[in-house]
Amino acid sequence: QVQLVESGGGLVQPGGSLRLSCAASAPISSIDVMGWYRQTPGKQRELVAHIMRGGIENYADSVKGRFIISRDNANDMVYLQMNSLKPGDTAVYYCNARRLRPGQAYLDFWGQGTLVTVSS
Repeated sequence: QVQLVESGGGLVQPGGSLRLSCAASAPISSIDVMGWYRQTPGKQRELVAHIMRGGIENYADSVKGRFIISRDNANDMVYLQMNSLKPGDTAVYYCNARRLRPGQAYLDFWGQGTLVTVSS
């Protein structure tokens, strides 16, 4: 079991920046994939970015060049630096931890979410 707690959401003007933080209850060095997802009312949760245990990063096309995901294994933290924010980035952002299990379905753990609102 992995507990995740997000922080850092809030209201920001278009073009501004925010950094989201995710604190994990387990050593993230043992977790295969750490990621950030977002969801708006009436839509499915979508991947924003994830980072593999080896450091490989992947981003949604809509955030490439604007968002940066990073992990601090020493402190069991994952971050999402969000720059050049747009109103379309408004959503609840969720931290995700994924354990891969060869031959079986992966295990996902989720935080409670943090709201990001981009508006003037």
